Amino acid sequence: MSIDDDPVTTLDDLRNDLARRHRWTPSGGTSVDPALVDADMAALDRDGYLIWENLLDADECEQIKATVDPWLEHTGRNSFEGHRTQRVYSVLSRTRVCDRLVDHPRVLAVLDRLLMDNYLLSALQAINIMPGESAQLAHHDDGFYPIPRPREPLAAATIWAIDDFTADNGATVLYPGSHRWGRRRPGPDDPAIPAVMPAGSCVFFVGTLWHGGGANTSGQSRLAVTAQYCQPWLRPMEAFTLSISRDTAREVSDDIRRMIGYSVHPPFVGAVDGLHPLRLLDQP
Repeated sequence: MSIDDDPVTTLDDLRNDLARRHRWTPSGGTSVDPALVDADMAALDRDGYLIWENLLDADECEQIKATVDPWLEHTGRNSFEGHRTQRVYSVLSRTRVCDRLVDHPRVLAVLDRLLMDNYLLSALQAINIMPGESAQLAHHDDGFYPIPRPREPLAAATIWAIDDFTADNGATVLYPGSHRWGRRRPGPDDPAIPAVMPAGSCVFFVGTLWHGGGANTSGQSRLAVTAQYCQPWLRPMEAFTLSISRDTAREVSDDIRRMIGYSVHPPFVGAVDGLHPLRLLDQP
């Protein structure tokens, strides 16, 4: 390549993919009717969240419950994780049964508009709130990134109801419109609503929305799976490139592979030895 062919002559050129291989390609979200996505984005802009009902059928929910149940051993280490809440971390390294939640087209279609290309999966966890659990401290999921509010969200989350979510079994409590707040926290006069929805449904919300797990005053546990996502230039909560083997990375979908770090944020964030990380999967 001659100097005349140099792809970088201005700072704007650094926005391009200097790896020059495996450029971003449209996600599975392109299969969703743009009119539906328009409506979803309008709801997010207004309320900070939206609910999709019955994206999974009863058999899919039962399969997830049967797979996750043997791992539901340990409760939280503090009141935020929940002393009567069981959590399974690194679900992606354990099973493929929840992959369909991570890369569901309806989710990806919204993420494609909300976040930058090559956004990342930040966490995939199963959360089982047991009877007697108290309400979780209200929080917003991108609050650990030290960038002052108000601002655009740096992340987004889904919570999938594997059991029915009811007002008394720990349904996630949402503060509508709180995604636009500045530094203030929710107060006793701020309206809060539980995300009541049948099993197989999903609540999607932006990282700036205040929310928290509800108290479980019922006699039954409430199982959910949460997949969380973040901008491609941020550090995810779970280090998937360490917890997931290359064999597993080869098994998952193209979208999940991209979201666990086998992608580059231009010009070279995420490169391995100066090259695109997908090259690692060409090796034995």
